[in-house]
Amino acid sequence: MFKFLLRPSLLFSKRTTKLKNLIQSKDLEFIMEAHNGLSALIVQEAGFKGIWASGLSMSAGLGVRDCNEASWTQLLEVLEFMAERTTIPILMDGDTGFGNYNNARRLVRKLEERGIAGVCFEDKIFPKRNSLGDGAQELANIQEFSNKIKACKDFQRDKDFQIVARCESFIAGWGLENALERCEAYRKAGVDAVLIHSKQSDFTEIESFVKVWNNRLPVVIVPTNYYKTPTEEFRKHNISLAIWANHNLRASLKAMQDTSKQIFERQNLIGLDNIASVKEVFRLQNEEGLEKDDKKYL
Repeated sequence: MFKFLLRPSLLFSKRTTKLKNLIQSKDLEFIMEAHNGLSALIVQEAGFKGIWASGLSMSAGLGVRDCNEASWTQLLEVLEFMAERTTIPILMDGDTGFGNYNNARRLVRKLEERGIAGVCFEDKIFPKRNSLGDGAQELANIQEFSNKIKACKDFQRDKDFQIVARCESFIAGWGLENALERCEAYRKAGVDAVLIHSKQSDFTEIESFVKVWNNRLPVVIVPTNYYKTPTEEFRKHNISLAIWANHNLRASLKAMQDTSKQIFERQNLIGLDNIASVKEVFRLQNEEGLEKDDKKYL
């Protein structure tokens, strides 16, 4: 009974420790993308130890572009449902922090209150553009972004809440030396890990970075474009955490497109075998739990 008297931030504090342990693990760990309460639960049931709350996927789920068209308060509502249905830690894709240091640190405080275990900020200009698109990428001033990190670390209440700095030097075409300069500045600002991003189809840029970086801090990667790289290469280069960043969204899009097209063309449901049963939907919603409570309280 006592635990229900605690603040929500304390109830969720173990999730932050879990994420910290994942990021600092000597073994390569993985987290999987989710974009709402249902997909978050599916990720947990699959066996993943953590969830990536993808900005691309959450914004797409709302039907808007991945350039901060969805406000941080709208995304916070999505995250609240994700945290409610799961017990594993959630790392939020926090884009650029939705403004300057003050906006970013306020987001950190609100994430802590809702049981989110960490946030990843990228060193680009607000409003951001998706890193895998064709448009030019404008990076933030190194000192300004470092100060944003420091402000967030100073403002967090839970010492285990994780802040990851996502370096976009390779995405912007600014090269290895700029990536190393930026990540070292972010390390000095107190960040918990660095995410080094690349949209090349091979591992060469990431490999060049980790060889020089030499484990100064844990390294996080997003192998969306270089997915053909054997996972053993990530282990060989001491990558701490790999994020499967958008694949549940993409899988569900394809399934919905195919299903909608088939029903429209056939005007019936015959042969529609690759869909979940209604009972499975009820199970994921925990309908049984409500039925038990009805018997107890009604």
